[in-house]
Amino acid sequence: MPDHIDVTATVRIPASALEARGVRSGGPGGQNVNKVASRAELLVDLALVEGLDDGARLRLAGLAEGRRDAGGRLRVTAGESRDFHRNLETAREKVRALVAKALVVPKRRRPTRPSAGSRERRIDAKRRDAQVKRTRATPRRDE
Repeated sequence: MPDHIDVTATVRIPASALEARGVRSGGPGGQNVNKVASRAELLVDLALVEGLDDGARLRLAGLAEGRRDAGGRLRVTAGESRDFHRNLETAREKVRALVAKALVVPKRRRPTRPSAGSRERRIDAKRRDAQVKRTRATPRRDE
């Protein structure tokens, strides 16, 4: 059973919400890849994360949307290293970063309008481009 994950001073993922297991890595690697489970898979029950407010919980659910298993748990894998324990630490760091990202409240967008000068410059540029294109055209023969 893995230890808890501290995200901030107030937010933490208890050990009861975590389940770690080793799975075999894919790709080339000879005989070792077929017999050693070095890839780490970390399952996190997001409902048990402590210290999240409602907004952060909703953002976390949105961030974890494509990574959930059939039971609704977040599934994070890491297989960069050949060592299971190093991969497990990488997976724990990925989970910590995901929860930390959910804690950040996005800035509200304020609708703005283009200034009169920028509108004028845009129209002038369009006129210049149209003039350049007119000069490229083949001249008409007047009959």
